[in-house]
Amino acid sequence: MRLRLIYSPKVVEKPILATVILKTGVPLNILEAKVDAQRGELVVSIPAEGERLQRVISLFQDSGVEVQLLTETLQIDLEKCISCGACISPCPTGALRFGPDWTIDFVEEKCVTCKVCVKACPVKAISIP
Repeated sequence: MRLRLIYSPKVVEKPILATVILKTGVPLNILEAKVDAQRGELVVSIPAEGERLQRVISLFQDSGVEVQLLTETLQIDLEKCISCGACISPCPTGALRFGPDWTIDFVEEKCVTCKVCVKACPVKAISIP
């Protein structure tokens, strides 16, 4: 499960992520982070389900962190895509790459839904519904 965690100025300097990991024993993998003194935004991957996942989410929310579930995934319109690769280099996680036949391959579990590829595509073949 992937989550976007949004820290407000009130909680951005608190060690909430470390506290959640220590309290739950669930290792969180940070896929993307933008943090400064005013706010923080992280995309994390959580290898947990059911009650353990709900406990992680609740601990973040109880600490003042906004939690968004990332369930959307990008779609590539193969009719429009010209396999130019313009979406590959700006992708910060390597979720897009050339396949063996030089078409664009998408690795969903690496995608952090940052939408950089959507803006980079010259033929508008990539969308996030």
